[in-house]
Amino acid sequence: MRDILDEPQAAPAPAGRRRAMSRILRFDPPDTLPERDQPRLERREVGAPVRQTWTLYEPAGEGLCAGIWTCEPGRWRIVFGPHEHEYFMVLEGRVRLHDAQGGVTEAGPGQALVIPAGFEGSFEVLERVRKHFVVVRR
Repeated sequence: MRDILDEPQAAPAPAGRRRAMSRILRFDPPDTLPERDQPRLERREVGAPVRQTWTLYEPAGEGLCAGIWTCEPGRWRIVFGPHEHEYFMVLEGRVRLHDAQGGVTEAGPGQALVIPAGFEGSFEVLERVRKHFVVVRR
């Protein structure tokens, strides 16, 4: 997961990560190195967690990105654009999302959440998390 709106947009996935639409893709544990980053300094609320992203599927020009994401405990502010949604399922660990109105939603292994377009709040990793994610930009 990235700090939406305040980080540069990722470049298209290298050819090795793009998949033809007619092929089925399994989300097996990646055998490639992840993209590593941290929340931007001005977005951090607690800690400076290291995030790792394996983009496994990103067909060019379709506004879709899917993969595996891990992160250490910490908390940072997020802002989703008006046409950006994320679905994710927690595989390991525990996360908590705080919305701008004071609401809190928590998820652990086997639970899935959707972060809707326009969401503003904070993303908190309570226990090291590993998740599958799908981001749609339309």
